[in-house]
Amino acid sequence: MINAALWIAGVAMVALAIWRVRAPYGRMAELDRLAENARRYDSWRGGGRNAAAAGDETTGADVMRQMLRRQVVIWAAVGIAGVALIVAGFVIR
Repeated sequence: MINAALWIAGVAMVALAIWRVRAPYGRMAELDRLAENARRYDSWRGGGRNAAAAGDETTGADVMRQMLRRQVVIWAAVGIAGVALIVAGFVIR
């Protein structure tokens, strides 16, 4: 009986993690595409457009990427904990 509870809780945690990680991961991919597009544009224009940003300055996109990465890591950990509960349900059986 306890194994069924562990399986249900584990599946719920994995489903929740997958549902919650999609938005931040998609936004991170979009930021990466935009950054690559800006790099291509700079190389096409001769590289003078973002000369100041090429240094060690942290942009708003960098901060947002860090926040999104943190959310992805947190929800990935929740998903891993869900998988651990599912495995524990099989072990306790």
